[in-house]
Amino acid sequence: MFRHKGKRRTYFHNLKLASALSFVAGTVNIVGVLSVKILTTNITGHFAFFSEEILFKKHLPAFIYLLFIFFFLMGSFISSFIVEFLSAHNKKRPHLVPILIETGLLTFVGLSGFKEMKLISSQDSIAYILLFAMGIQNSLVTRVSLSVVRTTHLTGLFTDLGIDLSQLFFKNVGARHRQIKRSIFLKLAIILCFFCGCIIGGLLYKVFYIKTLLFTSGFLLFIVWSDSILYRYYYLKRKLR
Repeated sequence: MFRHKGKRRTYFHNLKLASALSFVAGTVNIVGVLSVKILTTNITGHFAFFSEEILFKKHLPAFIYLLFIFFFLMGSFISSFIVEFLSAHNKKRPHLVPILIETGLLTFVGLSGFKEMKLISSQDSIAYILLFAMGIQNSLVTRVSLSVVRTTHLTGLFTDLGIDLSQLFFKNVGARHRQIKRSIFLKLAIILCFFCGCIIGGLLYKVFYIKTLLFTSGFLLFIVWSDSILYRYYYLKRKLR
């Protein structure tokens, strides 16, 4: 799911990656909205709010929205830098470090939900951390899938889905018909899993509040573990042939 690159990467690798991490993004999205009333998986709306605050000369709130954008950007930068650096030094699992950083950040925010652990002092700080974590995830997924998959926001996804659906009504795409249908299915899988993450995350939030992010961290660790197990299984299978 993470290791395969270039020609070795298949449609099903991207499908598994998209399904798992879009579920994570959906969960983080709803937890961010319910806990701090801030979107933490994309920055499109924050540009609008930043402009609004500037228009009304509310400079401090405008600066806060600018920080939201900055932390998402830095998450993306750090993730890409780590993968590039480790790949250049021929490390076998360059994706692992960004995933573990994301997991650690989500765990840290989740633990802040315990009253005896006063780890985070403000709601804005929670938003900064979650935006940074989602920047890490979006950058990692984009690099691993060669820009085929993005899991943290859906605007561009619905645009691409609309384009793909329109192509089905023309006969001159016959040779690419199967490819288009697979692309549509991939995008629908991302949307569905993101939606499921929002719903399940919302239900868990009613019981566990921001501690719901601990379940998300556990799910990320399970993804890494299962990916490693499957890789070893197929490696041994090929070796024994």
